[in-house]
Amino acid sequence: MAIYEKGQMTAAHLLTRRAELTPDRIAVVDRSDGQSYTYAELNRRVNRAAHFLRGLGVEKGDRVSILGHNCLGYLDLLYALGKIGAVFAPLNWRLQPRELTYVVGDCTPKVLFCGPEFVPVAVRICAEAPVSHVLGVDGADVGGRRYEDEVSRCPDSEPARPPLDEGDTYLLLYTSGTTGRPKGAMIPHRQVLWNCINTIASWGLTERDVSALFMPLFHAGGMFAFLTPLLYIGGRVVLVRTFDADAILRAIEEERCTVVLGVPTIYRMLLDASGFAAADFRSVRFFISGGAPLPVDLVREWIGQKGGVFRQGYGLTEVGANCFSMTDEESVRKLGSVGRPIFHSEMVLVDDQGREVAPGDPGELLIRGPHVCTGYWRNPEASAEAIVDGWFHTGDVAWVDEDGFYTIAGRAKDMIISGGENIYAAEVEAAFREHPAVQDAALIGVPDPKWGEVGLIVVVLKPGATATAEELQAFCGERLARYKVPKRVVFEESLPYSAYGKVVKAELRARYLPGKGG
Repeated sequence: MAIYEKGQMTAAHLLTRRAELTPDRIAVVDRSDGQSYTYAELNRRVNRAAHFLRGLGVEKGDRVSILGHNCLGYLDLLYALGKIGAVFAPLNWRLQPRELTYVVGDCTPKVLFCGPEFVPVAVRICAEAPVSHVLGVDGADVGGRRYEDEVSRCPDSEPARPPLDEGDTYLLLYTSGTTGRPKGAMIPHRQVLWNCINTIASWGLTERDVSALFMPLFHAGGMFAFLTPLLYIGGRVVLVRTFDADAILRAIEEERCTVVLGVPTIYRMLLDASGFAAADFRSVRFFISGGAPLPVDLVREWIGQKGGVFRQGYGLTEVGANCFSMTDEESVRKLGSVGRPIFHSEMVLVDDQGREVAPGDPGELLIRGPHVCTGYWRNPEASAEAIVDGWFHTGDVAWVDEDGFYTIAGRAKDMIISGGENIYAAEVEAAFREHPAVQDAALIGVPDPKWGEVGLIVVVLKPGATATAEELQAFCGERLARYKVPKRVVFEESLPYSAYGKVVKAELRARYLPGKGG
């Protein structure tokens, strides 16, 4: 069986090869039932899943989705679909049914798997966006069909693989769009492979590393920060189904985790958990935070109580979860920085005219390398705007110091990050404008001690119309995920507009966030 097709480096063979090299090493520990799986056992599970999917008619290029919490079936599908050249399109269970229906209608999966908590939602979605096969996973039953029952009857031999190119799409990961519609980032095989290589080379992962996986697997962070790199190098993943602060603290200690990923909100919840004071982190080499700016006071409080190493990372769905790295010593000396660029990557900061800026000056961060996506699914305009001459335009503003360390200064795009989740203003504003009493609305972010940042929306009502803040929040909550609903609604007679008819949000920030008008 050839690992490479015509010199192309794909990710289809990664688990197969690792199972050949270290078959008896533990790959995954499932905290939901305490069962562990060696690489050989995991690979046999994946092979059965691949044959099962083929039996459902899934072929190269077909999409398959899952709506569920972290479970072993998630890993089965991830690696099985890679082997047969199909495309994995996991769904964000935090979205509202209307949002999920759009995503399913956009990626048109041939098969949809759903966990026990999401069966009613899946049925509702498929009534509007038909799917050929809907099955329960993680113990769920949909119309008498359970993944675990059906896949157990399949052979565990390696499936025949179609010819694959490193640019073939492996995953579709949907991100909120600035136009108000989610966009499916096309993650090619080469991006998955090079993310593994870059992360291992830059973060110093080894076969002895163990990580608790509690970030949701529909996120690039959950999928690529440590999961795929650790299974590439021969480490161990501890699978945690859902977030529970005290349960995660126990998992880190009992499983002797060595590297831990979270977002600032999660670290705040762990810090405030009842079990934090007694938690033993002596096995942890370093904690890493991503998804949103890491508050310096949070790091100081954590280290003050527990010591250890705390690093800040940076990544995007489109370019991978790990784009910068730093040493233990640098994480202290350069607190607030995300570090230097990863090994196989290029970075540049440019001004509005596309000219490279000098060290210390802010500029938009552009990234180029084999870890960059190929664009957005069925959206050539957005793809052409985001990727120019191989450079991905992140929309994030950063500056670099004389030592080559980058600091993320803010976002050029109109977006806020709340608890590690991206919230695009256009999407929220569009939902508010659907209310019959609303004439216009503008969203800005305001600091929050728990979530880092939450939404404040300024609303202008139509002449003679009335509405309360609570009514508008409830209206928005029926259309968008809960975390996207602004925490505060204020009413104004009018919004400040530019000569081009755009809301001047700098004026709103100056009004509601003194000193933040820029």
